[in-house]
Amino acid sequence: MIDVTKMIGGICLGSMLFVPSALADIVKAKADHYTLKHEATSDMAPAVLWARLIQPEIWWHPEHSYSGVSANLSLDATAGGLWREDWAGGSVAHGEVLSVQTGKQLRLNAPFGPLQGLGVNVVWTITITPEGDGSKVTFDEIANGTSESGLDALAPAVDFVKGEAIKRLATSSLE
Repeated sequence: MIDVTKMIGGICLGSMLFVPSALADIVKAKADHYTLKHEATSDMAPAVLWARLIQPEIWWHPEHSYSGVSANLSLDATAGGLWREDWAGGSVAHGEVLSVQTGKQLRLNAPFGPLQGLGVNVVWTITITPEGDGSKVTFDEIANGTSESGLDALAPAVDFVKGEAIKRLATSSLE
């Protein structure tokens, strides 16, 4: 399970791990809402980056999974498909695919980790565009809940996780 306290504590370390061509921003954060934006460039062509994106077991950090094993992740990249995690004794649907434009954009309703328990609606849009000989990948995330959700306090932890995720997705070798 995701440990929010650990993630918040790792924010400073996480900022040192970004590739120089990455940008992360908490655009807005209030108790009932946050908006995040992350961008990174990759030397991978858009088609290669897309193939990587739809295999989260390759690039998602295992520490940000319930089982602690990235190989337990899968993604059915079709509308209504799931980003899920299955392990002995459990499973979780991390997100439902809302729309797919193969090779270009994936949009999910994805209240990962503690956001599920808060009843928060999270729309995560991942866009891949050609840039030079490689690609640019953008994560746009919008979360809405109630004023009791405390999303302003959770936004830095989510920002850290998604910042780490975009770096791992855009980089062909993982640290």
